[in-house]
Amino acid sequence: MANVVVVGAQWGDEGKGKVVDIYTEHADDVVRYQGGNNAGHTLVVDGEKTILHLIPSGILHEGKRCVIGNGVVLDPEVFIMEITRLKEKGRLKDDSALLVSESVHIIMPYHKRIDLAREAKSGDKKIGTTGRGIGPTYEDKIGRRGIRLMDLLDPEIFARKLREYLEEKNFILEKMFGEEPLSFDEVYTTYSGYAEILRKYVANTSLILHKDIEAGKKLLFEGAQGTLLDVDHGTYPFVTSSSTCVGGACTGTGVSPREIHEIIGISKAYVTRVGSGPFPTELLDAEGEKLRQAGNEFGSTTGRPRRCGWFDAMVVRFAVRVNGLTGVALTKLDVLNDFDTIKICTGYTYEGKPVEDLPANLAVFEKCQPVYEEMPGWKCDISGARRFEDLPEKARQYVHRLEELTGCPIVLVSVGPGRDQTMILRNPFA
Repeated sequence: MANVVVVGAQWGDEGKGKVVDIYTEHADDVVRYQGGNNAGHTLVVDGEKTILHLIPSGILHEGKRCVIGNGVVLDPEVFIMEITRLKEKGRLKDDSALLVSESVHIIMPYHKRIDLAREAKSGDKKIGTTGRGIGPTYEDKIGRRGIRLMDLLDPEIFARKLREYLEEKNFILEKMFGEEPLSFDEVYTTYSGYAEILRKYVANTSLILHKDIEAGKKLLFEGAQGTLLDVDHGTYPFVTSSSTCVGGACTGTGVSPREIHEIIGISKAYVTRVGSGPFPTELLDAEGEKLRQAGNEFGSTTGRPRRCGWFDAMVVRFAVRVNGLTGVALTKLDVLNDFDTIKICTGYTYEGKPVEDLPANLAVFEKCQPVYEEMPGWKCDISGARRFEDLPEKARQYVHRLEELTGCPIVLVSVGPGRDQTMILRNPFA
């Protein structure tokens, strides 16, 4: 038996959805443990593209149970829309295959309104939030002002909490941001309607997962965003509002750390990020645009163009250390097909001196200079390769060099969006 956590090893958008979809074949339960619909996982199965924001990527497999853990913040409208779209495609035929923790916190309309208003008021100091209300929902969770799914299902409790919290939120909207207040009746009616649709999916998921582990079932934990967007360990304040690292898999599901056996970090063969914040290897030239177009680097949630740069071994080494990665899944190797030479950032300097670790001080981080080494490109299309041995020697050399620089074995290599364009070098469930 093995339980596996998949985490992003960079700034998110590394291709976790595809890797989770591949690993789901070997798992019984697929569990989402943090974030909200600010994440987007794009999957291509039999040529059909599916984008999921809340529901675990494993939902495209028959006979698997998908679980949304307590660490997630849930927008009921988006969740219901995803269910509807999946059913229209002939997916999710059995509603019991999808469970949502009774303890998830609910994204309310005032969270989204405040999120957008704050960002608009920030001027050139924008965080780069998606405006989906994620941060304000986590704020209320930590401030003990949140509305949980179990509250939403109880009309009296929901009415009492909504009336109390809406008074404060309307004051903020009106007095701080000059926005129109929200109507209690409209919000209550809309969300009560959502509650009736959600009711069939609600469960004590922590207990269910515990029982599945005792029964010898295999669990796959799916995070959103990446290590460098972790609220504690990322490039704060240019981070998300939850624990994206491996610890979030336990706090976000109620599963003991003793039940985690493998931790796989997902990394692109280069690096991207969305939003503001330091990015030492960012390319602001034609090569950066070439990466963006070849990799279709536009956000699956917002459509925003992603910032692109060369592979940063400092970032992935950091992810290896703070997550205890047992393997790296390398995605989008094919995006580098047409480069004469490929650069790898092996470290940083600051004011001419080597830097040992990622600086927590952003004023320092933003002034770090990457130290590069160059490798020859392979200059051919590798998207048809199905075994590692089928890759040209220069591509294999590049992969091996990344292993050396990150200090972690590469256990999967992806050369395209399709399931069959994936080479599993070591199965973490085996």
